[in-house]
Amino acid sequence: MNKTDSAAAHPAIVTSEEWLNLRKKLLAEEKEFTRRRDRLSAERRRLPMVRVEKEYAFDAPAGKKNLLDLFEGARQLLVYHFMFDPKWDEGCSGCTGFVDALGDLSLLGERDTAFVLISRAPLAKLQAYQERRGWGHRTWVSSYGSDFNYDFHVTLDESVAPVVYNYRDEAERKARGEGHTPEGESHGLSVFFQTGDGDVFHTYSTFARGVESATDAYSLLDMTPYGRQEDWEDSPAGWPQRPTYG
Repeated sequence: MNKTDSAAAHPAIVTSEEWLNLRKKLLAEEKEFTRRRDRLSAERRRLPMVRVEKEYAFDAPAGKKNLLDLFEGARQLLVYHFMFDPKWDEGCSGCTGFVDALGDLSLLGERDTAFVLISRAPLAKLQAYQERRGWGHRTWVSSYGSDFNYDFHVTLDESVAPVVYNYRDEAERKARGEGHTPEGESHGLSVFFQTGDGDVFHTYSTFARGVESATDAYSLLDMTPYGRQEDWEDSPAGWPQRPTYG
């Protein structure tokens, strides 16, 4: 298409004054959206947590790991559930795009938070795909042979476990007109917290479009119990915080 073609679809053409008035109106809505997002994050930081009672074993390049090992000494753990069925030779294209879009996540480590990719495909397949994509700086482990994916509702198979997608079973989804519950692999993001005495807790999971914008360190931190850990945030008493600029 010729970019100068006047017949191309385009925004309405108005005067500078009209544009400025409309932009100011939109700005007010944008600011309210930001305030609402901050309120949601504050509510998320106040969610309770549930002890993870089951032991899970993951295959990692250095050998078998349990869930606590994946924290690598951090207080919080973010898990991206990357869709990679054991029968597949390549990872999900959408999940691949998500990982490609991830920015510099070094801030997570500075805020006592680890980040890991977990998939159900065997480790050898993950490593081959990881090398091909140039993701050597990302931690990726396999949950192959464990219940982890089923328990956290990112592998949906009625023959293994009751299927719940995005916190709704099939009856609830049909009642809401959401159609048939998906089957097989699904993507999502889960957050875990460890108390330092060997206990691990599940604090949060989000699925579907709840994951799509979490490709930078701040968006990921917003999903954790401690949040960004900056002094402007509305957090419970005792939460670690630091000056935003300083």
